[in-house]
Amino acid sequence: MSKRKTGLLLVNHGSRSDTWRKALTDLEARVRETILAGGTIEGIKTAFMEYTEPSIATRMKEFDNEGFTDVVIVPIFLTISSHSFEDIPTILGQKNDAQVIEELESEKIERYTPKAKIHIAPLLDFSNTLPQNVLRRSRELSRNPKKEGIVLIGYGDAAYDKEWGELFDKVAEHVKQATGISEHSYGWCGHLVHYNPAETTKAINAVLEKKDVAIVIPVLVAYDEMFQKTIIGRGIEQVENYQEKVLYKADSILPDADIENWIVGITNEYADKIANS
Repeated sequence: MSKRKTGLLLVNHGSRSDTWRKALTDLEARVRETILAGGTIEGIKTAFMEYTEPSIATRMKEFDNEGFTDVVIVPIFLTISSHSFEDIPTILGQKNDAQVIEELESEKIERYTPKAKIHIAPLLDFSNTLPQNVLRRSRELSRNPKKEGIVLIGYGDAAYDKEWGELFDKVAEHVKQATGISEHSYGWCGHLVHYNPAETTKAINAVLEKKDVAIVIPVLVAYDEMFQKTIIGRGIEQVENYQEKVLYKADSILPDADIENWIVGITNEYADKIANS
């Protein structure tokens, strides 16, 4: 039996923002040494699903050219979406829905069926890292929990609105139980609402109907000037007396040591299975 050679591909959504992309390449850099030290993973790469190179197809061609027999794919996505459920498997030749293929072609996203065997790991909501992340960031902003409510602003996916809502409710309940904050709402800054600041305003006002102050947390993987600054920022500015009523930091989920540890753990788990198969 020929020797297995296993690689790791960290896949993210992609963005036109240099700041956003750097956060994802920095994530790779922070886990690289630990993962390679384990000896079962022999190469690590990052791929952007859309907007920019290196794409998923580009990276998988590189793995094939370098003789990798197996590639563990860890999607840096919060929960199920059309990207994780349809687009990524279609890009990799695992699904062949004509409509999805047409959409990918219209967005100039290349498809490539690799020679290496693909092993796709769970999404971030498989772990408890997101609730802990939002709790930490909420505590950093909170001043008086009894008078505050929490507002989660995400990207969303129209096809999986129920799943996204359930995830945000779960995260908010975790924060509320740990802090004493008793109200929450959530809204979308993109995708579901086509980049509409008014949706952020609406979500904040829903909390302010019951509480004096709203803590606004961007539940976005990395910082993108358009989302955290322009969309969410403008939505906050439309709230009456927002300077006194809204607590906000234009940050993101990354960087987060817990997510780094989760990537290391899930990668090692899959790599061990491959080595023993």
